Amino acid sequence: MARILVVEDEFGIAEVLQSALTDAGHDVMIAINGRQGLERVKEFKPDLVIVDFMMPVLDGRSMLREMKDTPEFSNIPVMLMSSLPESAIMPEANGMYDRFLRKPFRLRAVLGIVNSTLGKAE
Repeated sequence: MARILVVEDEFGIAEVLQSALTDAGHDVMIAINGRQGLERVKEFKPDLVIVDFMMPVLDGRSMLREMKDTPEFSNIPVMLMSSLPESAIMPEANGMYDRFLRKPFRLRAVLGIVNSTLGKAE
């Protein structure tokens, strides 16, 4: 079982991801923006962070920059989500995430990416 933090401002998406990942045996916590996400990273110490690129208060790019600048959190694998194509966000987020997930997504694909990111067989 992995500890996964989902940072997503759209409640429906966060809830679906939490439910699917919990059903898959993971311990899941949700944050609604990047600022809350950073607080949760400190307290929850996740094995994986799934973060939306565009959010209010503190966006995904800013959250990831802070994580990468903090040695304690710089090695946590990150899956970045966006409705934009990866080519559109790459200039702003290059090197700050491990996997990319384009919205809308299929849950089976999310679970496969989570498992492969965590080093498990899909």
